[in-house]
Amino acid sequence: MKNYILDTNVLLHDPQAIFKFSDNTVILPLTVIEEIDRFKKDQSETGRNARQISRMIDGFRAQAKLVEGVSLENGGILKVAIYKQDFLQKLPPELRNDQGDNRILAVAQDLQNNLPQGTVFFVTKDINLRIKADTIGLCAEDYQSDKVPIEDLYTGASEIMVSQAQVDQFYEQGALSIEGDFFANQGLTLIDETNSSHTAIGRYDSINKQIVNLIKVPKEGVWGIYPRNREQQFALDLLLNDDIQLVSLVGKAGTGKTLLAIAAGLVKTADENSYTRLLVSRPVYPMGRDLGFLPGDIEDKLAPWMQPIFDNVELLLSSYDEGGNRKRGYRELIDMGLMEIEPLTYIRGRSIPKQYMIVDEAQNLTPHEIKTIITRAGEGTKIVLTGDPYQIDNPYVDSASNGLSFSVERLKGQEITGHMTLSKGERSLLAELAANLL
Repeated sequence: MKNYILDTNVLLHDPQAIFKFSDNTVILPLTVIEEIDRFKKDQSETGRNARQISRMIDGFRAQAKLVEGVSLENGGILKVAIYKQDFLQKLPPELRNDQGDNRILAVAQDLQNNLPQGTVFFVTKDINLRIKADTIGLCAEDYQSDKVPIEDLYTGASEIMVSQAQVDQFYEQGALSIEGDFFANQGLTLIDETNSSHTAIGRYDSINKQIVNLIKVPKEGVWGIYPRNREQQFALDLLLNDDIQLVSLVGKAGTGKTLLAIAAGLVKTADENSYTRLLVSRPVYPMGRDLGFLPGDIEDKLAPWMQPIFDNVELLLSSYDEGGNRKRGYRELIDMGLMEIEPLTYIRGRSIPKQYMIVDEAQNLTPHEIKTIITRAGEGTKIVLTGDPYQIDNPYVDSASNGLSFSVERLKGQEITGHMTLSKGERSLLAELAANLL
């Protein structure tokens, strides 16, 4: 049996972490309990997680003494380890300051000295603490339960070699029955095995086990926007399909993720009335130094955070219809109740029915926050997640543990979900150059 000592940040990141170590022993230093107590009054996601883990541990306390061990439902054991003053003296001189991290390291080191060799593992999401733990001889690990290696992330598209007759059949009938290991709503490119320039693109229908045509973009475009590459064609097909209730778009800056999502949302709400409102939101995380408190009412305070969304909407609203008339203004859409732009801060507890909801910069959310957002979806709501896992401003997640990557991998292959990775930048030559080389 292995012994896993958990740092505070692991529990604040995932309150269910104590159940993720199979039938092994999970040990919480008492210092961790103290640190969790300091977070419990926060109104953030971290505070909610702190309150949840405190309630769980209190429930276990009623079953047995925590210092002796409590049996978990997954077959493991939960224990609380007590810190003693002389533990610090066994650490190197640089780590003998009476601080929380040093106390946790001291408890871990004492447990390693008193348990069978090779059975003690210290788990923390703090990179520097892992380095310190390794320096004093501890086996330190990152919390890997919700990590999705970015290089293995599902792309949402694939190419398959077929006969010339099959490509021709697809063009004639608009569908092609095919056997293969494909994901639901995966974008597929059919390539003629005798002529690589003879191709066709479609989406895999997992119910009928066939490749079907993409939704055709009207000649006037999607609010004046036309797909510029194959990936954008796949993405628009997912965005315009009402049967697909969750769409995730991943890509570097300038690939058109947000613009495509907003354009499709405007078509579905303002033109087709398939949804009652377009709700665009994003997490509030600054890049670099925060500006501090901002003056004005709620709209004034949110303006700097929501400016990227405003920019995309203004670009779409600057287009003209066939009669030469400018399309509806941004403020008019809001006044009519067709569009709302807001932060994600107060989404918990809400129910959002019959809306086209776009969550921009979703890579800054934790897996738990993504779950909270998706579970707000009421009947008839479509959710679109967009983001770039390489541009993360949230200090508590990375490219492998963020909510966007997590949801892509967990939900791939579901009949009502779709995903597309956009790799070709279309914003400008300069933006594409910077995204690739800087």
